[in-house]
Amino acid sequence: MTLMERRARIRAIAEEAKAWRRELHRHPQTMYEETFAAGLVVERLTEWGIPHETGFAGTGVVATIDGQSPEMGPVIAFRAEMDALDIAEETDVPWSSIYPGKMHACGHDGHTATLLALAKYLSETRRFQGKVRLVFQPAEEGGRGAMRMMEDGLLEKYPFDEIYGWHNYPYAPLGQFSICPGYMMAAADFFEVRLTGKGGHAAMPQVCTDVIVAGSQLVSALQSLVSREMDPQDAVVLSVTTFQAGTGACNVLPASAMLNGTVRTFKPELRDRMEARMREMVQHVAEMFRMQHEFVYKRLIDATFNHAESVEYCRESVVKLYGDDKLKTQQPVTGGEDFGSFLEQRKGAFMFVGQGEGDRASMHSQGLHTSRFDFNDAVIPLAVEYFADLAETRGAMD
Repeated sequence: MTLMERRARIRAIAEEAKAWRRELHRHPQTMYEETFAAGLVVERLTEWGIPHETGFAGTGVVATIDGQSPEMGPVIAFRAEMDALDIAEETDVPWSSIYPGKMHACGHDGHTATLLALAKYLSETRRFQGKVRLVFQPAEEGGRGAMRMMEDGLLEKYPFDEIYGWHNYPYAPLGQFSICPGYMMAAADFFEVRLTGKGGHAAMPQVCTDVIVAGSQLVSALQSLVSREMDPQDAVVLSVTTFQAGTGACNVLPASAMLNGTVRTFKPELRDRMEARMREMVQHVAEMFRMQHEFVYKRLIDATFNHAESVEYCRESVVKLYGDDKLKTQQPVTGGEDFGSFLEQRKGAFMFVGQGEGDRASMHSQGLHTSRFDFNDAVIPLAVEYFADLAETRGAMD
């Protein structure tokens, strides 16, 4: 099969995948509730006779496609996420979410449809040695779905040597691929602080312990951790995203306050240091203002670290398929992606594929996790062909 013949075949499958993608978009479900997506995946895999197992991390699905000599080549895995977000959709497309307050605002519907299209192509052609694993993952959006799948025995039941993933990227033009060795995406953590003081009349603050003043001091103090304790050459982000206190009454000092937010780091030692110093700072501020405190720090997503050898395989496929001008070196971003948990256990790499258009008002150019975002179906054949080439190159037949 020539490159052009393969491309034509994939484009035909991608037309089918467009319909699957739009059905997935109409039925978004959030972490560990992705029954519609899992059901559609199982239906297609069963139709094509591809062996699979359900139940990993609840709704996760794992499928295996044998090459022409299953025991003679590597075992390569490809992963797609299935979960949506708690966002009210404002796209007005015919395939808009039918569930109020939930939508596929990150393109996981497109990722799932792409992996299904890859499954159909590989099962029909099998132009590789070894095996291909297809990992349909739940709960990427803060639910540690990758880790849960491994806790459920993914690597023991369905071992693989390498794993590859990708994400649509509305911040780059359609068809631009970008990747880098080493850290590509940050670890993403969550923190919450609760302060308990003594409320009372706002005209008599001397008989109260003011949680608003204490919380305000804490917000400022936490920002100094990055600006004054971290090396400027190390990327660290600390953002307080919620500060709740009071009832709206102008003459009442509240007795409690809650703050939460996120911390993004790349290096494990900086992650440890940030958690330890935040814990100390919350304690000291609370003591200074004579109030009680609770501090919770949750490590949600591990940093995504691309293995250099795997990055080279990815680059070679992109250049072969689309030329040098379609491949860019990606600067690390502080967004999180729990694909990093897989890369801590196996070699592999994560790629961005641009889906943006010249019209910045286009839904395909809107930011991820926004209400007017929609996955660009024109990306499907590009991503399928990229994955297919990786599978056939890594499992090249003699």
